[in-house]
Amino acid sequence: MLRRMRGWQQRHWRARSKAERVELYTVVTWYVTTWFFSLCWMLLPLVGGLDHRPVALVLGASLVLVAALQCAVSNRLTRRALDHYLGRTRLPARAHRTPAVLLAAALALTVALAALDAADPMTVRLAIGAALLPFGLLLGLTVPVRVFLRRSAVLAVILMGALGLADRDGLGILVTGVMAAFQTLFSLLACRCGAWTLSVLWEAERARETEARLAVAEERLRFGRDLHDVLGRNLSVIALKSELAVQLARRGRAEAVEQMIEVQRIAQESQREVRDVVRGYREADLGVELLGAQGVLTAAGIDCEVRADAGRLPAEVQSALGWVVREAATNVLRHGDAGRCAVGLRVREGLVVLTVENDGVTDPRRGAGTGVEREDGPGGGGSGIAGLRERLAAVDGTLEAGVVGDGRFRVVAEVPLRDGGTYTAATSGKVSEVTS
Repeated sequence: MLRRMRGWQQRHWRARSKAERVELYTVVTWYVTTWFFSLCWMLLPLVGGLDHRPVALVLGASLVLVAALQCAVSNRLTRRALDHYLGRTRLPARAHRTPAVLLAAALALTVALAALDAADPMTVRLAIGAALLPFGLLLGLTVPVRVFLRRSAVLAVILMGALGLADRDGLGILVTGVMAAFQTLFSLLACRCGAWTLSVLWEAERARETEARLAVAEERLRFGRDLHDVLGRNLSVIALKSELAVQLARRGRAEAVEQMIEVQRIAQESQREVRDVVRGYREADLGVELLGAQGVLTAAGIDCEVRADAGRLPAEVQSALGWVVREAATNVLRHGDAGRCAVGLRVREGLVVLTVENDGVTDPRRGAGTGVEREDGPGGGGSGIAGLRERLAAVDGTLEAGVVGDGRFRVVAEVPLRDGGTYTAATSGKVSEVTS
């Protein structure tokens, strides 16, 4: 049994995003509320307040059956009504037909109980409240508030008039109006507040996804600018020198060979510079990468903590670790459902250790911190981890990435520092210690 419950949790809960979890919780709450009020406000009062005459028992049993049908139909349409409110789909015009027929049947049976004096007045009023709730939850999600209030007021007047003719009790008529008003406001608040909260949450979720896409787009633009800076000038020089070599060759000048040799040299230099850009060998400011990762993650609604020891690290070490921070932060946004991310950088005994850890891993085979499958998952090592390890290998560094604990993913990069000179890092002070 416990294994089945854990399997259900893994499939239906952990696999959902935060917004999907809140939506599921809200919908289930509406389901339970509908049945709870029907049982407490109709079934229980009928047990003690119903007359024992055969006609009263038949009417009471019919009313309970109709109430159960009301709850079942309401539960079946609740999700569609919510989708209509959130703008996902359009609810068909005939969707309210069955709930309206059941509501009319329940109210007719209630008026019949009051007319035949088959139940005490309070039981009749509670039954009216129980009958109004399932239909009110659906109607409140699918029509404007003014329309909902106007229709509820008309229905309350009709109920007050019908019960006034049935039992001719002035106080009972007043109680009927109060009960109808209470259920109108309760239905409106229950459905509209929950649906409005979900709409705000989904809007924030879409903003977070947009933020992640912008982060990826910004990274691509940065790479494109770097590539343009490297190739733009060199390609222009190659084009000019090639044209000059063609003109010299047509004239039979020996300088054409020298120009082509120069073109070959520039092409080889461009090839080397492109490799430097692709592999991330160009110098990068590790401090800027740390602050940038914190800013992007915080803007996306992820609680980000950055702790780093200040040190005069060599440029190639900063560049390699900066790529690790950039890759990890970008993919925390793109993969998993992280709520918290911790980035730590420290220098100890001639070794620089960078740690990036986040929660929200929904698939144990896929790390939210790298966006690639673990090495023991399908397909072996992923290209993301392989690329980071290739960059770290140039400075004799290592990288470890994998799931630790329950739903947490950790990336650990270690780079040794050479003895002496600028390769000895100073560990005094903190460059940043920010908790968002």
